[in-house]
Amino acid sequence: MWQDNPLSGYFIKMMAFTEDTKVYLEIRTLILESRESAVRSVNFQLTIVYWNVGRIIVESEQKGKDRAAYGTELLKGLSDRLVPEFGNGFSFRNLFYFRQFYQSFPILNAVSSKLSWTHFRILSQVEKPEARQFYMEEAMKNLWTSRQLERQIHTLFFERSLNSRPKVPLIHQEKKDEMPSSPEHFIRNPYVLEFLGLKSHASYYEKDLEQAIITHLQEFLLELGNGFSFVARQKRIILDGDDFFIDLVFYNRLLQCFLLIDLKMDKITHQDIGQIQMYVNYFDREIRESFENSTIGLLLCADKNESVVKYTLAENNKQIFASKYKLYLPTEKQLQAEIRKEIEIYRNKTVEQ
Repeated sequence: MWQDNPLSGYFIKMMAFTEDTKVYLEIRTLILESRESAVRSVNFQLTIVYWNVGRIIVESEQKGKDRAAYGTELLKGLSDRLVPEFGNGFSFRNLFYFRQFYQSFPILNAVSSKLSWTHFRILSQVEKPEARQFYMEEAMKNLWTSRQLERQIHTLFFERSLNSRPKVPLIHQEKKDEMPSSPEHFIRNPYVLEFLGLKSHASYYEKDLEQAIITHLQEFLLELGNGFSFVARQKRIILDGDDFFIDLVFYNRLLQCFLLIDLKMDKITHQDIGQIQMYVNYFDREIRESFENSTIGLLLCADKNESVVKYTLAENNKQIFASKYKLYLPTEKQLQAEIRKEIEIYRNKTVEQ
């Protein structure tokens, strides 16, 4: 009988241990989830408290004759009385943020529990209502941390997404028919790659830029935008015995198509455009499935000649794009100047067509 085997007791103990461990892990998971839920609930309640504090302050200020002078005096007086009792969370500066929070989000239902107070504090500093709404929805949809949200705002992610397509609705609604469906909705210019840690005027090769992108893939996906996932690097294709390598391949689940990226360290040439067009044609004919949409090609370059791009590509081109990248974090004025330049180029193209 197997019960007489000396090892049987060991197996029985192991079975009991395994069952005990299973029960332990189940209870542990329950406890941790409940704690996380409790923390989220408490944090959201604090956010609501801050919103209401801001509401009370604004409503009180509106009764004052000189709002600016009265507002400063009111905040200072409140801070002097609240800090000793409730701590530095109600300092003059934080009270200012609470007021700004309410002014930016005057409708309580717009305050989502999916975002933290830090998210809303950052969002409240965005002046344009449409940009603020865009960043809020993107943060909720993509689970941005407050640091990621702040980075996207500082790099004018909204304006860069809008720069060449001023009539494209960027506020994504939940209804599928309202989602952007064209590749150009997802391409922005310039791309800001300061997170790669590469110096702008240093000597390096395309392989160095590619490796830096792979090393910082999460940040690069954030910069690319919604729906992108990494597929391959140095994707090899063979044409009549000749080898070609595509630098980076991504897939966008919203567009249901591949994105091929060719990295260029200098100003792009018409040969570069022809090469990325060949890659796109190959993917469309050999890789793409019947249910998928046409492949997108993106030349990510240090500089570009708009006329070369214009006359190399077909007038009705919807697949090949060329965007510049910045290896440093430009100032807001620099980015705005770049964006205005791109908008002007787009408008000139539209007039010509």
